[in-house]
Parts: sequence; C-alpha cells; structure tokens
Amino acid sequence: MKEFPNKYWTLGGLNALIRKIEASGSIDRQVGSGRERTIRTVDNIKKVSELILSQEDQPQTHRSQRQISRDVGISLKSVHRIVKQDLQLRCLKKRRAQEPTETNKMVRLQRSRRLLKLYPTYLTHFIWFTDEKLFTIASPSNAQNDRLYVSAECRKKNIPASRLLITRPTSSKSIMVSIGVSCRGRTNLHFVAPGTKINGQYYRDILLKEKLLPDIREYSDCFIFQQDRARQCAVASCQQDS
Repeated sequence: MKEFPNKYWTLGGLNALIRKIEASGSIDRQVGSGRERTIRTVDNIKKVSELILSQEDQPQTHRSQRQISRDVGISLKSVHRIVKQDLQLRCLKKRRAQEPTETNKMVRLQRSRRLLKLYPTYLTHFIWFTDEKLFTIASPSNAQNDRLYVSAECRKKNIPASRLLITRPTSSKSIMVSIGVSCRGRTNLHFVAPGTKINGQYYRDILLKEKLLPDIREYSDCFIFQQDRARQCAVASCQQDS
C-alpha cells in the first residue's frame, strides 16, 4: 500500500484480493458471484428471444423492442441489453423492392444472353439501352420498426433476400419512369405524367426527341440506340440520326 499510494487501496480490500488469488489463482470474477439477477433472468431472455425472432417462421410478425418491453413488463433498456449482450443479436434494416416471379427471372436471363450475342465487344461501349418501368405505389410501411435480428457473427450477404425485402403487390397505383443507361453514363429520370396515353407519337415527339436524345448527346453524338427488347436498333452518326 505504501509502494502504490495512488491506488487508494484499503488493507481489508487488499487482503481479500490476496485470498482470492490464493484460492483461484486469478482475480477474475467467478461465475455466479455478485448480486442475483432479477430482470435478465432465463425466463425473460427466452420470452424476448421468442418475440424478437418470430419473423423467421412468420414474416412481419416480430415485435419491436418497445412493444416487447410492454408485453414482458421490463424496461426498454433491459430489453436492449438482453438483445445485445445475452442473445448476441444485431439489427438490420429492411429495404423496399419489387418481387419478380421465377418466370420473370428466367425470361430476363434468356433475353440478356441473346442480346449479348447481337453485338461485337467493341460496339458495346456505344450502346444506350433505354426502357420504361411502371413503379407501383404501395401502402406506407414503417421501416424503423420493421427490423430483422440476426446473430452478431452472421453477415448480411449470407441472409436470404426474402427476409430482407419488403415486397408489395403490383395492383396498386403506379407511375411510369423512362431512363437510358450505357457504360458511358446514364440519362436523367424522366417521369410520364399520370393519365398520359403512351403511343408511338408520344414516344417519338416527347419522350425521345425532347428528353432521352438530348441527354444521350451530352456524352457523345455517335451511339447505338437500343429500345427495350427491340430486334433492330437505331444508329446515330455524328451527322444524321436514323
């Protein structure tokens, strides 16, 4: 104690520490010592585990930490400690995505492979792919409370996409967006006003001439224009469009 006055040790505390070293060979806290747990008990940990992980078998049925706190009758801070320390879980936020069917996936894969065979490699740098897409407007979802809890060792890329996505039906209100992409860049997003009749004249005079082509020419005057899955594409030279 005289050798280490800055430690502020007491004689009783030092004697207890020496006895602990002689008995166990370590100063680490022994398992089961200290005040007995009254909140983070085995039963409460089991209840929190069942409620926080219920979405594994029944999607969209898990409870938030605040809801679990009310249901189990313990504080929100205790629920948070159980999730982080006892269950070793971490929280991942879901993101919205439209769910394609297996038929959609197969058709897109086949068309992409056929499209790659149409052009030699040196021309792919000049191709601008354009398409329109209908985005459905689904009912709002609170992503702040709709979370997925996994073990701390689990990586996000190893989790099935179906557990991380919030899907929505395709029969709700929708809005059409047109865009062109290339290895050189992309055009702006062009929104079609709701109720507009999409026909050949509207596409040529409005969507193509006034919106898409001016954006593409900002990158180059020489390009290959590929609209959706059209069998023939339009080649624009530096002097004339066709």
